[in-house]
Amino acid sequence: MEYRRSQKIYSQGDPATSVMYIQRGGVKLSVVNEVGKEAVLAILGPGDFFGEGSIAGQSVRMGTTTAITPTTVLVIEKNEMIRMLHTEHGFSDRFLSYMLARNIRIEEDLTDQLFNSSEKRLARTLLLLARYGKEDQPQKILPKVSQEMLAGMIGTTRSRVSFFMNKFRKLGFIRYNGGIQVHNSLLTAVLHE
Repeated sequence: MEYRRSQKIYSQGDPATSVMYIQRGGVKLSVVNEVGKEAVLAILGPGDFFGEGSIAGQSVRMGTTTAITPTTVLVIEKNEMIRMLHTEHGFSDRFLSYMLARNIRIEEDLTDQLFNSSEKRLARTLLLLARYGKEDQPQKILPKVSQEMLAGMIGTTRSRVSFFMNKFRKLGFIRYNGGIQVHNSLLTAVLHE
């Protein structure tokens, strides 16, 4: 399936009938509470799965996914996904490895949220979005990641994100060039303070 920028792929409360795999582009995963406040849970990119709750017994989607750039996803219906997990051992190993890595990332995100300052949370988020440490991935952020979206991801205000982004830019840790380029120096300079 092809999605244009800002197009919803599925909405919170929709029936959970499939798992999706991002082939190209980027997806924002968010949830909205009963008073309308949105929290961005993740930004996903090529090679990432989402919607896996459907094979774990969720009958409805727990969040909303939105394309943040033109995006292509492979939609795998629930029954087909279960069949593939049982019969395609290479695929099953890859999916299990992905889910375990994602679980570790969620635990790290929770620890980060509980114990680190908003400046450190922003630095970590920028590095993760830039896919720091993944040699097969380019180290850049998708050009459409807004300060508002970053604020939602780290649990602070847009003005705090703006303050820290300006600080990081002045220190040479990031550069704006049609998108945000993150320099590896951000890791040592900010996370080891």
